[in-house]
Parts: sequence; C-alpha cells; structure tokens
Amino acid sequence: MDWTPEELQAIVDEHALVLFMKGEPGAAQCGFSNRASQALQALGEPFASVNILSDPRAIPSVCAWSDFPTMPQIFVHGELIGGSDIALEMLNDGSLREMFDAGNAAKKSDGSGCCSNC
Repeated sequence: MDWTPEELQAIVDEHALVLFMKGEPGAAQCGFSNRASQALQALGEPFASVNILSDPRAIPSVCAWSDFPTMPQIFVHGELIGGSDIALEMLNDGSLREMFDAGNAAKKSDGSGCCSNC
C-alpha cells in the first residue's frame, strides 16, 4: 500500500465500518486503539481494521487525508466520527447503532447495498 488518498478512500468506501488503529483488534498497541476496537466489537458488526504501525508513512498519510490529527480513527459509512472517546460515547448513547443502521437503510433504498442483509 502506498497510503495515497485514493487507496485510503477505497478502504473507507468498501467497508461500512473502518478502524485505522495502532496494531490489530486482538493485539492493539495502544489503549486508545484498544478501546476503539472494543467499541466496534461491542456494536456487533464486522469492521475493517488497518494497522497504521505497519508502515512509517501510514500515520502522516492517514492524518493528512482525513484532516484529523490523532489515531485511532473510526469511519462509519464513509464518515469520520473520531477516535475512541467519541466511539464509546456514541456506543453508550445508541447513536453509533443509529448511524450504522441509517447508513445501511440508505444503501438499501438507493440500490447500492450488496444484498438484502446490507
């Protein structure tokens, strides 16, 4: 991966939930990434994770592309919601589920969903 804006956008476009994190969901390399991963796991929906420690170009490239200065970064249906604190707050107040479900409903109504389960 070259960490180009096009590549990063393609990841976000391909997956309903994306977590750019330090490490992997089962082996996070920082507490914030661990909390973000746990929040998405608690949502109970599949998500893509991208280990930004895999390449020294990753963090500056992702931060420049998203215009968000810190990691982790969570995207829901292509929209950056923020990091672990926001994700946990949204999980706890139900707005993360609402945002996820609303995005799925929008995809179904415009015919862009992959199947009847999306």
